[in-house]
Amino acid sequence: MLDFNHQPRLHERFTQVIDQALDTERAQQTPRQYLGASRLGVSCERALQFEYAGAPVDPGKGFSGRTLRIFEVGHALEEVAIRWLRLAGFDLYTRRKDGGQFGFSVAGGRVRGHVDGIFSGGPADLGLSFPMLWECKTMNDKNWRETVKKGVAVAKPVYAAQMAIYQAYMEPSIPGISDHPALFTAINKDTQELWFELVPFDGGLAQRMSDRAVRVIQATEAGELLPRGFVDPNHFECKWCDWQERCQRVGGGR
Repeated sequence: MLDFNHQPRLHERFTQVIDQALDTERAQQTPRQYLGASRLGVSCERALQFEYAGAPVDPGKGFSGRTLRIFEVGHALEEVAIRWLRLAGFDLYTRRKDGGQFGFSVAGGRVRGHVDGIFSGGPADLGLSFPMLWECKTMNDKNWRETVKKGVAVAKPVYAAQMAIYQAYMEPSIPGISDHPALFTAINKDTQELWFELVPFDGGLAQRMSDRAVRVIQATEAGELLPRGFVDPNHFECKWCDWQERCQRVGGGR
């Protein structure tokens, strides 16, 4: 039975106020004017094109207040991981001398990326080689256990693509970073368990992602619509896409 007399409880009212404040804060941020390298591994190039072009998301889609809270908790846990690693004897750098993030900008600023950190040293008994890219993610228990079981390249190919292209494009400013495996760190947000995985540089993957960026940029600037990533609009990735309705409305096949 529907309860038409439902009154928001105290925790719901507090959450609503916080989420409204987060929504307002996000709305005041300058929209991204470039293709984020961390996104190049997504399955659908048309979705990337919509994102790069700044196409409005479908009604009811986009980042909810809860999603924004999840992102912020993830950033906070990353800072905790940085402290743990440094405490354990790792030389981990997350900011340049001028205070900015390590990163790169290519294709006239159309493709950019910002890395979580760079290791220049660590405990000798681990037998690591440096410099080494660091990528940190936080996950719920289900995703974390899948990553542990299958490895990041299979369980989370978007992250693997992100690391590969970061290593490729950071090589000019940090020589040797593509010669050594990246260290992928995953924090289980439910149990605080940690997963560390050495991911060798995949030059072929980096090249495919770079080629994808070129296709997305060239097609968008030429006013051409790229094919859909999936034929079935009910595919689970389509259902979660922020531009599902727009994609079906504008037509075009794979």
